[in-house]
Amino acid sequence: MTFLWLLEGIRTPFLDKLMQFITYFGQELIIIAVICALYWCADKRFAYLLGFTYFTAGLCVQSLKITFRIPRPWVLDPAFKAVESAVPGATGYSFPSGHTQGAACLFYPLSLRTSNRWLKGLFILAFLSIGFSRMYLGCHTPKDVIVSMALSLLIASVIWRFQAVLLDHDKNLKTIAVILVCLSLATAGYALILYGGGTIETKYAEDCCKAAGAGFGFAIGWYIERTRLNFDTRTGRLMTQFFKLLLGLAAALLIKEGFSIIFGSSILAKMFEYFILVLWVLVIYPCIFRAVLSRSS
Repeated sequence: MTFLWLLEGIRTPFLDKLMQFITYFGQELIIIAVICALYWCADKRFAYLLGFTYFTAGLCVQSLKITFRIPRPWVLDPAFKAVESAVPGATGYSFPSGHTQGAACLFYPLSLRTSNRWLKGLFILAFLSIGFSRMYLGCHTPKDVIVSMALSLLIASVIWRFQAVLLDHDKNLKTIAVILVCLSLATAGYALILYGGGTIETKYAEDCCKAAGAGFGFAIGWYIERTRLNFDTRTGRLMTQFFKLLLGLAAALLIKEGFSIIFGSSILAKMFEYFILVLWVLVIYPCIFRAVLSRSS
């Protein structure tokens, strides 16, 4: 808390807005949008690599959150005040940082992929800045950020190192999908056991089960796409790619916002919502635009 009090002493309205802007790039919405853009329009293989990194690290971080159950800084020290605009987005337990995990899982692989030194430095600066912004805004302690970043960088490095095994060898498809399904279901089961025993509240179990639903959807969607669909990202026209991305993201947002209206907002409903959302990205929407393109050709 000492470091957070130090940062609290240098806050200004301008820095508050700047850090709030920076932290936004660690949010789920931005990361999923980037993965969608790559997957639907540019580089399916790299999008898969980002997906493996993001969803695997997400399962680990959410499991650690409900295991250690460390409250937010303003709960640890009631005299401490976070930047007010950042509080609504700070859901779940404090340790480890979810925003930092998302940022590291997106920008670190991007830094590994580019050979341009300026871009590499920019991507590294991006996830470091997002981690710092979480502390400046008062949402996380240094321990929350450092552990999350170290874990995410480790997972990203391992997946990058063994990407050929994950992405290029069809004989490993079923085994990898089964492992990710088991990890996802184990995470959901762990959260539901803690919830059923009264150890964690609904909102914490929900966050964990959403990550499990997304991981489950990624495993199933990846296996189906690789073995049955194998769609091509190319359409031949830039404008077609733009509208393809725009419509796909709009539909994904509609699923996310409208799902609870039909199925409710229970823990299992939220888990199923994220399962369907990822399945939409990986399989359902590519099936639709492939069918549309085949008719028009």
